[in-house]
Amino acid sequence: MITLTLDAAKRVTDFLTKRGRGIGLRLGVKTTGCSGLAYKLEFVDNKNTTDAEFISHDVLVFVDEKSLQYLDGTILDYTKEGLQEGFKFQNPNVKDECGCGESFTV
Repeated sequence: MITLTLDAAKRVTDFLTKRGRGIGLRLGVKTTGCSGLAYKLEFVDNKNTTDAEFISHDVLVFVDEKSLQYLDGTILDYTKEGLQEGFKFQNPNVKDECGCGESFTV
């Protein structure tokens, strides 16, 4: 299960509206960084038949099969702190993160 906070859902909806197309958001992981895995986000125009599909605050969230094992239970938030703003992953599967916060291990 993947969930979005209300702030994250509003931000995704705003992005999709400004973009003028798209049916939702795809979350995934890629191999990179000093800890091994990094998050990836992309807007979805067409869903893949193998994607897991979740609905959170009326936003469709897609996750590929490989990534779901690393992301299951994740909550995606959107925060603004001073000049810093962006999506923040609250992933219960993370065992360690690199110092810069760009990658993680499970």
